[in-house]
Amino acid sequence: MYIRWLCRYGSESVQNVAFDRAALCAVFNNRYQRTGTLWEGRCKSTLVDSELYLLTCMRYIEMNPVRANMVAHPGDYPWSSYQANAQGRENVLIARHELYQRLGRTNDEREAAYRQLFRAQVSKADVDAIRDATNKGLALGDNSFSVKVEALTDRWATPLPRGRPKRYAEKNSSLSPN
Repeated sequence: MYIRWLCRYGSESVQNVAFDRAALCAVFNNRYQRTGTLWEGRCKSTLVDSELYLLTCMRYIEMNPVRANMVAHPGDYPWSSYQANAQGRENVLIARHELYQRLGRTNDEREAAYRQLFRAQVSKADVDAIRDATNKGLALGDNSFSVKVEALTDRWATPLPRGRPKRYAEKNSSLSPN
């Protein structure tokens, strides 16, 4: 099973993810007369710089079923938020992000602008950046965003340099008294 959520930090949807996962597991197990977990693998996540990547991530997620040849159009996938964001279908699970709200003054304008975003493919560079950040647990954004994430979380948000770290004396040879 392959599921992608795009949740806003501090939102009710983030707070309910653990409950939703447990509820989904119970419903799935009941429907298919099975037991056990649905979540065998590690759950991966990444922090996303909304200003730079939110709408790109939304397009990436909603195009996944199309890229996988499951449907011809993102609106055809029954579990996609495309139907709410681009076609106006009500969905209590969808909370509109402020960047989505800025796409237009009215719902019709926002839906039309959102549909317009899908006329172009998500670039290979963006797809690679999203996948790389998600698979490695890195921040998805520019350098200043990554620095801010590292400062707030005390964790690496950018890839470490390849190779073995230099010894302290080698790194700081300019500080030696000789």
